[in-house]
Amino acid sequence: MNKILTVSPSPHIHSDDSTQKIMYRVVFAMIPVLIWSVFVFGIDALRVTLIAVAACLAFEFIIQKYLLKIKSTITDGSALVTGILLAFNVPSNLPWWIIVIGSLAAIGIGKLSFGGLGSNIFNPALVGRVFLLISFPVQMTSWPVNIRSDIDGITSATPLSIIKEGLTNGTPISEISQNLPSAFDMLFGTIGGSLGEISALLIIIGGLYLLIKKVITWHIPVSIIGTVAIIAAIFWLADPGMYINPVYHILTGGLMLGAVFMATDMVSSPMTPKGQIIFGVGIGIITISIRLFGAYPDGISFAILIMNAFTPLINTYVKPKRFGGK
Repeated sequence: MNKILTVSPSPHIHSDDSTQKIMYRVVFAMIPVLIWSVFVFGIDALRVTLIAVAACLAFEFIIQKYLLKIKSTITDGSALVTGILLAFNVPSNLPWWIIVIGSLAAIGIGKLSFGGLGSNIFNPALVGRVFLLISFPVQMTSWPVNIRSDIDGITSATPLSIIKEGLTNGTPISEISQNLPSAFDMLFGTIGGSLGEISALLIIIGGLYLLIKKVITWHIPVSIIGTVAIIAAIFWLADPGMYINPVYHILTGGLMLGAVFMATDMVSSPMTPKGQIIFGVGIGIITISIRLFGAYPDGISFAILIMNAFTPLINTYVKPKRFGGK
């Protein structure tokens, strides 16, 4: 046998596309959100992003060259995407050294400890985000007031935090709603939160671009958002005095960012359309359960990581029909 068949790890793309092209398309789709975050939070948003990207690239190069002693893959764009997504999941006032720690967790633990791109079970950016949330809960939940706001102060609460705190204190929804931003503000992004939570509209535009370029499919985003909307609507209709309008669940927090840019990660999500729908529904159920009954205001990060763990199981039992099979 002169020719040896080489089997490489996923993702397997049957086209002239490459991993590098796909990653840079994702970066391009996130640029509008990044520009808007700088407009809303000022130069700190750019500072956080640059530190996260530089740290992710540096850690990937150092670990691969000096610890794993393999060829560096920093040019494939995956570490760049991880850095931007990590920045999108933290507040703009986060100290630089915490960002660096999160980058190390994302690249070192979430990606390279599993063998690198194509072998990682969990979304690396979310591994970094959850690691920081558990390790530095105060800094990770101190949201800066955006520079376009008329509010005086250094920090502000996100809409989901306001809802969670109000309900915990026994405040009726009708009174809580008076302190919440309008649907217009949530859609266009003039509210508090992390860099990637402020404009649902720009995330949707980025998602449409990825759909047109066939980087992602509709199955995961639609199943996540649809599941959250349906369950939130059921509870709201059953008791509007205790549960908020589902519009708030859709447009606030990290739901849009998670559904479009993180849950659709080609490595850590299922391969088949049916499996992707199951995956998305699971994320939606876990997310809304945490929001309605859990201690955290938002649950999308935990939900995606939990369902990432189920991806191999979904791939095992939800397989495409073999060519020529019945």
